[in-house]
Amino acid sequence: MKVCYVLLTALLPSMAYGLGFRLTDQDPVATARGGAFAATADNPSAVYYNPAGITQLSGVRSLMSAYVIEYEASVDLAGPRGTHDTKYSPAVVPHSFYTLQPKNSPVTFGLGIYAPFGLGFEYDDKTPFRTLAKKGTLQYTTVSPVVAWKISDQLSIGAGPTVNYSRLKLARGIVTRGDEFIFEGDGLSVGFVAGVLWQPAPQHSVGVAYHGPAQTTYSGHTRVRIPAFEVEVAPGVTFPQPRFESEDDADLDLQFPQTIAVGYSFRPTPAWNFEVNVEWTDWDSLNVETVHQSKGPDIALPFEYESSFMYDFGVTRTFLNGMRASAGYIYSENSVPNESFNPLVPDSNRHVLSIGLGQTRGAFSWDVAYQYAYGPHRKIANGSPADGTYRFQSSALFVSLGLQF
Repeated sequence: MKVCYVLLTALLPSMAYGLGFRLTDQDPVATARGGAFAATADNPSAVYYNPAGITQLSGVRSLMSAYVIEYEASVDLAGPRGTHDTKYSPAVVPHSFYTLQPKNSPVTFGLGIYAPFGLGFEYDDKTPFRTLAKKGTLQYTTVSPVVAWKISDQLSIGAGPTVNYSRLKLARGIVTRGDEFIFEGDGLSVGFVAGVLWQPAPQHSVGVAYHGPAQTTYSGHTRVRIPAFEVEVAPGVTFPQPRFESEDDADLDLQFPQTIAVGYSFRPTPAWNFEVNVEWTDWDSLNVETVHQSKGPDIALPFEYESSFMYDFGVTRTFLNGMRASAGYIYSENSVPNESFNPLVPDSNRHVLSIGLGQTRGAFSWDVAYQYAYGPHRKIANGSPADGTYRFQSSALFVSLGLQF
């Protein structure tokens, strides 16, 4: 049995699964503004967007939010192999943020629970590229306590650790329909977040937010499942293959990338806020990673991602009754080069449009935002079963409730 297992894993071609899904949407106010919030950061979600911004929040505040996202990717494969869509269902992603500023204190404390990364794609087992990709899921949760200090009326700084727990599952076919090679594991990691907010004048503010890298060791197992099947060795002559199953302890190290966001906010009047942000994600840190098995051979995962930028633009108009309306746009660069493209993450350049409404009345606030993203057609021609033209689109609805004590 062990010999069969070693032969099977040795014959598996290298797997290329992408984790190019960074989730930047943690609050409907920021989402409605196209994520341009690092230089504004004036609600409890600043714990994520720029922890220095929580010095603007007096008393005790809480913000509970969630968004429902639905996404779809499809591919027109080269030649007469047809169109294939991902299997998908709406996903709900919750967040919560809390801040505490003692009376007359220059120090503010914050806590955030959010999901900065995530992945969920699955293709039907009938796709011609099933030996490259079938399913990938990543559930990632961060708990982040932060402290911010208002050094002067113009300058604040903030920082704190991040504690991250995540579960990862990757699956692909091997030789025949119905079979699978699976890696599944979970792990903890620690990182940190820091920010600076400088407001030289009421009309202008500059924000910088940094999220450090987080190295995660996923401990779990690999499984090989192959149903009984027959191999035709000559016309009319078949050779039966028995059912095979095996499991092995395994681990995988992945480094989630560091990010930097720099933003500038201009407020020509108290009712208007225009902001532009530039965000950099260090996907270069995700190269060729390795699944280490206790009995079987190591298996290489050639990510070979490239660092990329996001360009965020947002505007908010506030009204006398506490109402606010926002709109935003994001241009997100592709992080996955053609050479290491895998249909499990059909990454592409993306355009993201968003709008939102909200209101603050006394100690209570609510916000709602809608976001639509689409990726221009991306053609892949690597001489692999995944060659074809890929399309991507998603829709998300974001809501939040806030309280001040």
